[in-house]
Amino acid sequence: MSTELMWEIRVFCAVVDKHSFVTAARMLGRSPSAVTRAVKALEHALGFELLHRNQQQVSLTRAGGSYYNYAKQVLALQDEAEDELAGLDAVAQGWIRCTAPESLALTFLPAVIAAFGRRHPDVRIDVRFTDDTVDPIREHLDFAIRGAFPLSSELIGYPLWSYRRHLYASPDYLARKGTPEGPDELSGHELIMHTAPRILKDWNFVADDAQYRLKVQPRHRFNSGTAILQAARQGAGIARLADWLAEPVVQEGALVRVCPSYRVASSSGQDPQMHAVYASPRLPKRVGLFLEALRAAAPKLE
Repeated sequence: MSTELMWEIRVFCAVVDKHSFVTAARMLGRSPSAVTRAVKALEHALGFELLHRNQQQVSLTRAGGSYYNYAKQVLALQDEAEDELAGLDAVAQGWIRCTAPESLALTFLPAVIAAFGRRHPDVRIDVRFTDDTVDPIREHLDFAIRGAFPLSSELIGYPLWSYRRHLYASPDYLARKGTPEGPDELSGHELIMHTAPRILKDWNFVADDAQYRLKVQPRHRFNSGTAILQAARQGAGIARLADWLAEPVVQEGALVRVCPSYRVASSSGQDPQMHAVYASPRLPKRVGLFLEALRAAAPKLE
């Protein structure tokens, strides 16, 4: 079976699974017009119309329904064969291209990359550090590392580690402004807000026996987690920070946790999670190994 035909079959199955040419195109990293051409080419080769198309939905024809079952089996066999061949080559090689929050550049990601490079000398890694939400499909990346909460999309999520958010300030700031014990004491304090990927209006505080919602009136706003951490260290105000990022600085004596009985969670009380997102369920060997290494090295707080 030709490579072109296998691609057309994969495109057809993606359109059926996603019920959309546009969504299938995003998942496959191609344009909607390219996906449409591939399905039309497959229909022409088979001599049957496989899909009904209209502005609202995509549905299978009778012939398409029959062909879809066989097409899925063909793809499963092809994937199984590729996995078998990949297992014959124990060497991971090639480029890994991804994006990650800026704060990971300050912590353990460079060490993970260095250790991974020593174990896999034929792998090269290209990381774009940004706190913005980057679409790995549109930017042709293997994956994107994100914090907070997975967004609903066609992307696949790979959990890396869970964490909590708390408020932190420098000893110098607290000596000048006082140390709030609860969120109801934050009025009049200088708050630092993170604006990437979006600006939050409220901080939702959760304790063992209490909840509190604060409408934030920030003194400073930054789109960089790294800048927020450094500003808090320099006494610019009280910042909401991830514990995996801030607690090592607390151990150094440069930050103090404030409102210590509370954590800052989602409006439903959930704690956030670092995760990687990507489009295809079948990752190249080098990418899968790197994500496993990153998860194994994730910070583990008491």
